[in-house]
Amino acid sequence: MNKIMTLIVATAFSSAAFAVSETYVIDTNHTKPRFEYSHFGYSTQLSRFDRVNGTITIDRAAKTGVVDVVIDAKSVNTGSPLFNEHIQGEDFFSTAKYPNIVFKSTKMNFDGSKLAQVEGNLTIKGVTKPVVLVVTSMLCMPHPMMKKDACGANAIAVVKRSDFNMGKYAPYVGDEVTLTIPVESLKQ
Repeated sequence: MNKIMTLIVATAFSSAAFAVSETYVIDTNHTKPRFEYSHFGYSTQLSRFDRVNGTITIDRAAKTGVVDVVIDAKSVNTGSPLFNEHIQGEDFFSTAKYPNIVFKSTKMNFDGSKLAQVEGNLTIKGVTKPVVLVVTSMLCMPHPMMKKDACGANAIAVVKRSDFNMGKYAPYVGDEVTLTIPVESLKQ
């Protein structure tokens, strides 16, 4: 009986030794967070941010991790330089005072072995609100060109821009904004 208990304890400790956190650095060339909203009900407008950086640390065996992302709000790209300037103003992103949008995770939720959600705090224009990113896909594998491990994912969340002191023209211009975050990252 003692041999069986020793084997069980040794197996438990050796399994714990294999649980390792891996840190990935966001690939800025392939990570372009997007946002979309209703424009007077006529159409859904889609814009993106061109500069983002951060890290993702994940321990898939322990089902834990941390996501830290900083988006350069001045890199907003609506497709129109004039409109880019407009939404960087005081009524919207106020980039002169608040140049960055920050997401810091508080918890990762798994469905079996699959990452399903990342809970965290989103800070826009100096206002921090809890947000849940729903992970619609995730893949980790060796990158065929970079020859190192990589992870990629797609996540979606819906926020109200008025919650972040950006509600000008609501409800005509939709208050609900869908955030779509395609992310690719390379292992450090």
